Amino acid sequence: MATVELMELVNRELGCPASDVPLYKQLKTAIERAIRSNALKAGVTLPGERVIAETLSLSRVTVRKALALLEEEGLLNRRHGARTEIGSRVEKSLSTLTSFSEDIRARGLEPGCAWLSKQIVRPSPAEMMALGVAGNTHVVRLKRVRTADGVPIAVEHSAVPARFLPAPEMVGDSLYEALEKRGFLPQRAVQRMRARAASQADAAHLQCEPGAPILATERRCFLADGQIVEYCETRYKGEVYDFVFELHR
Repeated sequence: MATVELMELVNRELGCPASDVPLYKQLKTAIERAIRSNALKAGVTLPGERVIAETLSLSRVTVRKALALLEEEGLLNRRHGARTEIGSRVEKSLSTLTSFSEDIRARGLEPGCAWLSKQIVRPSPAEMMALGVAGNTHVVRLKRVRTADGVPIAVEHSAVPARFLPAPEMVGDSLYEALEKRGFLPQRAVQRMRARAASQADAAHLQCEPGAPILATERRCFLADGQIVEYCETRYKGEVYDFVFELHR
């Protein structure tokens, strides 16, 4: 996107200034609106502070404070002496059961994965407990790095009883699409979430520093009749993923 076109977009989002709201917050909100509406897509490069300030008739201090707030929220990626890009942060609602691919496409990005392994094996003790299966049965175990527009944002380990998915080769980029074709699409899930530090393996897969914050989830997915169809452990890169809760009284 050309600089002039981009600044016209931000200027339209800025609208009529509100006298009781600091200018840097108005600018932050205007850029945020453009990002969340996908008018500014992940990877788009913003002009420098000076260009933004001159184009919008703002001070560089105002622009710097607005960009700093956006960076804190993970909406921008900024590096000293380098360009500023729209981040690939993803919002995940915890009120609905959706697949990774659905979440990523809803953000205007292209989902993908790098497979680490596809196996049909005996279940581990943890998988036996989570899926309610015996040790002499088989599960399809899938391990992969999930990406958004080619950027790694999660490491996912899934296990599905073989009676629902007889062969790992049946899964392309989306496990849920494979399950849906067989009539076993999950209808509800129970999920546990906790914060943890990235291990050496996590860091290598997610392209982050060891010890960086990540969000780890464990999820059991159920069919309409109550059968457990999937156990999934996912480790999300903390700087690019937001979990959103909707609460009611």
